[in-house]
Amino acid sequence: MNEPQLQRRLTRPKQKHVARLSFARTLIERNLVTPWQLFWALQRQSHWDAHLSEILKARDWVSAQDLRALQAQTQNLRQVDLTRTPPARDAADLLPPKFCLKHNVVPWARIGKTVILVTGRPHKLPELRAALPPDLKDALFTLSSAQAITDHVTLHHRRALTEAAENAVARHESCRSFDFAHTLGFGLSIGVVCFLMLLALPSPNLGLKILSIWTILTLLGTTGLRIIALLCHFRPSSRAPPPPPLIWSEKTHLILPAQLTQHGRRARLPRISMLVPLYKETEIATALIARLTRLSYPRALLDVVLVLEEKDNLTRATVARTQLPRWMQVIEVPSGSDITTKPRALNYALPFCRGDIIGIWDAEDAPAPDQLEHVAHHFAHAPPDVACLQGVLDYYNPYTNWLSRCFAIEYAAWFRLVLPTLRRLGFAIPLGGTTLFLRRHVIEEVGGWDSHNVTEDADLGMRLARRGYRTELIPTVTYEEANCHMIAWVRQRSRWLKGYMATYLVHMRSPRHLFKELGARQFLGFQLLFLCTISQFLLAPFLWWLWGAAFGVPHPLIDEIHADLLIVLTSTVVLAGSVNGALWILAVHTTNRPRLYPWIPSLLLYFPLATLAAYKGLLEMVMAPFYWDKTSHGKTKEATKHDLSSSDP
Repeated sequence: MNEPQLQRRLTRPKQKHVARLSFARTLIERNLVTPWQLFWALQRQSHWDAHLSEILKARDWVSAQDLRALQAQTQNLRQVDLTRTPPARDAADLLPPKFCLKHNVVPWARIGKTVILVTGRPHKLPELRAALPPDLKDALFTLSSAQAITDHVTLHHRRALTEAAENAVARHESCRSFDFAHTLGFGLSIGVVCFLMLLALPSPNLGLKILSIWTILTLLGTTGLRIIALLCHFRPSSRAPPPPPLIWSEKTHLILPAQLTQHGRRARLPRISMLVPLYKETEIATALIARLTRLSYPRALLDVVLVLEEKDNLTRATVARTQLPRWMQVIEVPSGSDITTKPRALNYALPFCRGDIIGIWDAEDAPAPDQLEHVAHHFAHAPPDVACLQGVLDYYNPYTNWLSRCFAIEYAAWFRLVLPTLRRLGFAIPLGGTTLFLRRHVIEEVGGWDSHNVTEDADLGMRLARRGYRTELIPTVTYEEANCHMIAWVRQRSRWLKGYMATYLVHMRSPRHLFKELGARQFLGFQLLFLCTISQFLLAPFLWWLWGAAFGVPHPLIDEIHADLLIVLTSTVVLAGSVNGALWILAVHTTNRPRLYPWIPSLLLYFPLATLAAYKGLLEMVMAPFYWDKTSHGKTKEATKHDLSSSDP
């Protein structure tokens, strides 16, 4: 398109009387809405972070085409069809693709020194102009559909967006430097050094003694943390929780906006984007969509992003056959990389989100219908340094078999007792991979998720803490599917423990710098959570051996251990077992599932599986550090049910 044509296209038409009317009044003049619909929407607009057009569109009262035509006329903007008149090549790189997606804008053309931008959100023009770089502050604007702009940026900046997703976290904070050659060489070097040290020891049993002492010390560390968890449960925090949220919902039609305040001012109900990564989830995708439709958060403020892998044809076909509500969108992550991980998908999808709060759900999740109301309320009352909220995870199939029963007990202890204790102690919290909510500007500030870390959630929790941010816990519960197949459980746990190893190595690259950023308290907590956990699972055979020695099992150190010391060791092991038992009993009590009590002793057979998983993870840490051992979902009848209200929680 030449300059004269562009000038004619952008010449402002002669203003008509309707163009000078307010947007709301024009809706009535055009008979697009009824007076009561307009009054309803205007009332909500005063309390929500949503424009009038978004509220009306969410209620299906006005079509997107009619709204766009009306906005173009009232704001005196020309409409363009990007499929017929695509952006000029010399303007394509004036704005980075992430900026274009976040603000739904694309550079369209140049006329001399004047730049023309196309936006799909004309009601956001003041905010967009303020965010533009200085050389584009005087740009002219045209209007197109928001989806057309997103499609154009996705297509023409595919490589840049993919590379940005894979390298979002700075290299010195990422484990992507653990490539095969580097990791293998590092692992072999450590192994050779340890072997030579053992050979050089004056006593053949000295190495065994060192490992045994370290096993006992780490056992005492984890046991001490569990004792504190028991004490904290019976001594509630003196800090009073914020009042429960009473916010307008689609079902209850309650609205008390004065309850939602931020720094002494009344806050508007925020827009929340929920990322839901799906990969090989054909059995559960339909049930997930049905469960999310029961959310009570206002639809005009809800942005659910289903994140699919481009090469996952089965899941894509399943979602394509499902009629998605207007507040759901599908983002396909391009293939072509050597890694296919959840954090890579999250990084790619983040710029497509529209919310100021970013949350994550997994494919098998069944969140509480009012969960997002709790999130909005808590963030409104929280100080600025609270960057993240972590909800409670539980299982909707705790009675499928022995493995699911043990898994349910373990999760209850972790989320209902241990994590609250970590918060009370001021430790950094290793985040869970779901029911996780973040302030958008913070997740962008820290660079998103580490695409090469297979426990990106735990790593993110540490990086937030290193920057001075805090994570708080909220009582809302999300139910998911307990892994109830032995091989699948070991594979899943090996990925978690491998990720713990990678996270520990990454953050301990410079222990002095880590200590400076975390402080003494959180540095100690980091060692307890990661080093002690990894050590306990890897060195569990030494602990079992010591336990057996107390009951007469042959042990090479039995003749060198004084009788009094053997009593101390035995007492330590008994104390650890008793504390764990008390913790599991209390955890079952908090979930009100008395049918799980008889299965608590069987956890003594459950946790040795984690040791097997730990050695699998250690081997993968050397041979395939970025391999994502995918957990399949939808293997139980509860996982594929659309309505879980009748299930035993």
